[in-house]
Amino acid sequence: MIDLNELIKAIGELDENTAIKILEDFISGNPTQEEAQRVVEACQRGMEIVGEKFESKEYFVGDLIFAGDLLARAIEMLKPYIGTKGKKGSGKIVLGTVQGDLHDIGKNIFKSMAEAAGFEVHDLGIDQPPENFVSKVKEVKPQIVGLSGLLTLAIESMKKTVDALSEAGLRDGLKVIIGGNAVNGEACAYIGADAWTINAAEGVKFCREWVG
Repeated sequence: MIDLNELIKAIGELDENTAIKILEDFISGNPTQEEAQRVVEACQRGMEIVGEKFESKEYFVGDLIFAGDLLARAIEMLKPYIGTKGKKGSGKIVLGTVQGDLHDIGKNIFKSMAEAAGFEVHDLGIDQPPENFVSKVKEVKPQIVGLSGLLTLAIESMKKTVDALSEAGLRDGLKVIIGGNAVNGEACAYIGADAWTINAAEGVKFCREWVG
């Protein structure tokens, strides 16, 4: 049996060797989807500890990047066991970090989990202006657009992006989900998004509900 608290502690303390060993042992037992989802949530709780230590200046930007890489590796290891295992064709998502924001750790985690759940994800990258989202939505005709941002300024960029989608006549039937430390219910209403989250697993759950 996996000790989730030990995994949370290992990631929170940036103990890569211990975290990977725990995950390898877990995977060797051919876990169920439900068990794998609990491990993903434990990994994210470990990242929350990293975030708290970063905010308290115990960790630095390099530590944050290292933690993000560790979490992305963990998600990659768990991919075969999470989401709709082996299922494709769940839907299309256009994803990107909005203009003025260069953070992509949360976006990349969401992308990995969405792909594991069978979504076709078109990742625009970071610092993306509204017109790039509009262009990509016209091109691939997704059911969902995901807007990511860590900084407070991302809120205005997200609003401009949603407004641009509406002005281009693309908003009807298109779901918009926003994510990142800057978002909350109030921001979601202001931006005009359909849902918000700071948890990648919860975000994928919203997307799966939307596409049925």
